[in-house]
Amino acid sequence: MVFDARDIEIPLNSHVRYVDTGTVGEVVDARTTNGVDWVKLDKTGLWYESNRVELLEEKDIKKGSWGNKDIDIENLKENTMNFEELELSSDSCNGGG
Repeated sequence: MVFDARDIEIPLNSHVRYVDTGTVGEVVDARTTNGVDWVKLDKTGLWYESNRVELLEEKDIKKGSWGNKDIDIENLKENTMNFEELELSSDSCNGGG
């Protein structure tokens, strides 16, 4: 068992936020090495000390905020996927002049 910065148990497949950078991800593995608890996040593939992450509630996972504006993370991901499929060619832009 590993615990977050608030001493809440972190189960596998839960979502956490790394408090130093705000990185959010799903916990895909956990371990204790030399008395230090670690969690591995799916997004980065990196290990984080569990006492430096916060377990997120369901309401925090679906939405985030940017300034004073709420954003839907899932919608943003979908739009990003559509953008990645866009193809550009050198003859698609014409400059004026």
